[in-house]
Amino acid sequence: MLWAKLFSESCESELNLPLLPPKASIFCYLLDIEGTTTPVDFVYRTLFPFAVEWVDAYLRGHVAEPETVSLLEDLRGAHAAEWKDHPAIGPWLRRTPEEEIVSAAKYVRHLIAQDRKVTPLKALQGKVWEKGYRSGSLHGEVYEDVPRAFARWRAAGKRIAIFSSGSVLAQKLLFGHSNAGDLTKYVDAFFDTTTGPKREPKSYSAIAEALREKDGSVLFVSDVEAELDAAKEAGMQTALMIRPGAAEAANARHATIKSFDGL
Repeated sequence: MLWAKLFSESCESELNLPLLPPKASIFCYLLDIEGTTTPVDFVYRTLFPFAVEWVDAYLRGHVAEPETVSLLEDLRGAHAAEWKDHPAIGPWLRRTPEEEIVSAAKYVRHLIAQDRKVTPLKALQGKVWEKGYRSGSLHGEVYEDVPRAFARWRAAGKRIAIFSSGSVLAQKLLFGHSNAGDLTKYVDAFFDTTTGPKREPKSYSAIAEALREKDGSVLFVSDVEAELDAAKEAGMQTALMIRPGAAEAANARHATIKSFDGL
């Protein structure tokens, strides 16, 4: 009778797995980007290296603009706070505009190497990437199921929103210049860390309020369980995306999917 016991335990385990909410209960799909709509490799092997290579040139060409001045001030403040505990990152020199550009570019490369989710860094990266997208040097990459899902959801009257640590500008550029064409026509709203950190429930509450949707009518899809935990605590429905190459969730706290085709 051992097989019967094992079969019973297996069925019980499957029944306890989190399930996707009924499609009729979802009025808005809120999506992460990296590892969800877009391969992680595209970010690390294409976007980050492009920013590393061109940040100096961008700063030299825009150093006098008010927005760049503000970004430099924010980066300088972040550097000052970090330098106290980590002097190895080196001082921020600013006796001349060129010294400040060199200091800022060096610190930006340090932050990129550590994949830091610093808002002024993300804003500056978006500006650098904009040059690449506009010139045709960059093209956003999305999984093949993404445009199908966007079109299907829009036809069904659903709303689509994006929440990423990358700046709103960077998000719009990626989807606007994607390998599947301009997908921004499907997206109702874009949110970045100016709304709040991705691992804090209040960020998701703020997004639901901005969308004028009840928390429970929004399905947040991400490849990071800590983000999904925060969204779930805020009352959103959740789904864990497991793309090819990603590790399976050992004890999934959220419904799992491997593409958007099932949504």
